[in-house]
Amino acid sequence: MKLITAIIKPTKVESVKNALSKIGIAGITLTDVKGFGRQKGHTEVYRGTEIEVSFLPKAKLEIAVTDENLEDVLKAIQTAAKTDKIGDGKIFVTDLDKVIRIRTGESGPSAI
Repeated sequence: MKLITAIIKPTKVESVKNALSKIGIAGITLTDVKGFGRQKGHTEVYRGTEIEVSFLPKAKLEIAVTDENLEDVLKAIQTAAKTDKIGDGKIFVTDLDKVIRIRTGESGPSAI
């Protein structure tokens, strides 16, 4: 089992959610976050004053998947989140040792 953490543009959340729904992924956790990568933020003008915005709004998606679904989910996220512009985001994949569904007590892949 794997935990996929995707940091994407907030405007792409619906596209990614729809792409994941099409391949049968139903469980997603969404967190609004701020951060920066290579683009290092940008400058905005607010009431005539230049302001350096170093932390940009991003969306953090967390999806637990079985090993069998991993590649399909990664492909769906990449395709739906891609704009070909700087700041499209990153995807991190980590191992999940154990998953437990609280309501039923199921554990392992059946708990996903």
